[in-house]
Amino acid sequence: MNICIEDFFDLKETIASELFAGLLYPWEALPLIRDFIVRLGKTLDPARFEKRGAHVWVAKSADIFDSAFIGDYCIIDEEAKVRHGAFIRECAIVGKGATVGNSTELKNVVLFNQVEAPHYNYVGDSILGFHAHMGAGAITSNVKADRKNIVVKDGEARIETGLRKFGAMLGDYAEIGCNAVLNPGTVIGAHTNVYPTTSVRGVIPAHHIVKDSTVIVPKRDASAS
Repeated sequence: MNICIEDFFDLKETIASELFAGLLYPWEALPLIRDFIVRLGKTLDPARFEKRGAHVWVAKSADIFDSAFIGDYCIIDEEAKVRHGAFIRECAIVGKGATVGNSTELKNVVLFNQVEAPHYNYVGDSILGFHAHMGAGAITSNVKADRKNIVVKDGEARIETGLRKFGAMLGDYAEIGCNAVLNPGTVIGAHTNVYPTTSVRGVIPAHHIVKDSTVIVPKRDASAS
């Protein structure tokens, strides 16, 4: 299974690269986000970052709408855009140039640089890699109906996460179509596309296309055409 951190993310494309030090799987970072924000925030250059609350640091170059809500334990990196009606509930790291849009809610997340969650998205207990994109209405579902701990499933393989809340891991350049639902514990490889309205679960390899829950195909090598 290629689901280790280095299989998903370019760690040069996040202010939170040290969060992943010593970890194997990307979801192992989820319980560490809050404390990491506190440690990192104290090191940020006050010439570039404004401290807006006990544990909130916002880059002076970020574009934050007055109507956006930014809760506690947050870092908004340079040139990020937080648009009208965005709800950053708590424990969020928003990367350089990332977009958090109208009615999008974030909770306990890391958005790498250039991530787009621009329209009516819920992203909870999740990590979105460099240039990942959530289409309008796409959400991460982060709690199972039976409230049991989440198991990552890759074919016959099972990895116990020990986490009751775990939305999705999106590799760099993952594209999630409009109104798609990523079920708890979904892991999407880098450069993989998910069609609109699809319900996704389990591990989806890099460089694939998810057409529906039963049709998952490798992308064609454009250089070979």
